[in-house]
Amino acid sequence: MTFMKDKQRACPLFVFVIAFMFFMIPSAPSAQSVQVPEVKIETSLGNITIAVDTARAPITAANFLKYVNAGLYDGGRFYRVTRPDNYTPAPPNRPAMEIIQGGIDPAKRSQGFAPIPLERTSVTGLKHVAGTVSMARGTAADTATSEFFILLDDQPSLDFGGKRFDDEQGAAAFGRVAAGMDVVRKIQQQGPLQDQNRQYLVTPVPITRMSVVR
Repeated sequence: MTFMKDKQRACPLFVFVIAFMFFMIPSAPSAQSVQVPEVKIETSLGNITIAVDTARAPITAANFLKYVNAGLYDGGRFYRVTRPDNYTPAPPNRPAMEIIQGGIDPAKRSQGFAPIPLERTSVTGLKHVAGTVSMARGTAADTATSEFFILLDDQPSLDFGGKRFDDEQGAAAFGRVAAGMDVVRKIQQQGPLQDQNRQYLVTPVPITRMSVVR
C-alpha cells in the first residue's frame, strides 16, 4: 500500500514536469513571422519598397541584394515602360503586358557580376502576377544579371511553361512590391518615348538610391 501511495503521489509531479518541458520547447516560426529583406528604391517620382523572397528564390534574391549592397543601382534608372499605347501584343504567346524595367547606372556596368542560373517558377512556386518583381533575361535562360522589372498585370506567359520566351523556361520572379505601387504606375505613364523604340523613355526615371531597410 505504501508503494501505491508513493506512485500516486509521484504521478502528478511527473505529468507537471512533462507538461513544463513541452511548453519550454521552442516552436518553429510560422510563415507569417519570418521576416524577408525589404529594399527601398528611391526615385525622383517617389519610393518603392520591395520584399525580396530569399527563401523561395535564394539565388536570384542574393544576386539582387549583392547589387544593392554594392551600390550599383544608385544612379541607375527605370528606362523601359510597356502599356496599351506602346506595346503591340502577339497573342497567344505574347499577350499585352504592362511593366516598368530598370537597372544599374550604365557607367557602372563593368563593375557588375556574372550572370546567374535561372530559378524557374516551377521550382520557386512564385508567379508573375501584378506587383511581382522579376529579373530580365536574354534569349538564353542563364543570362540574368542586374536588370529587373515590375509587373502591373498578371503575366502567366512569363512563368515556366509560358511561351513569351521561345524556350518556355520563363523568368525568375524573386519578390513583390510591398509599398509604392502608385509610384510604379506613375513611372509607367511617363513620356516622351523614343521614336526608334516606343517602349523606351527619352528621359529615364532616375533611381537615386537603393538600400536594404529590413
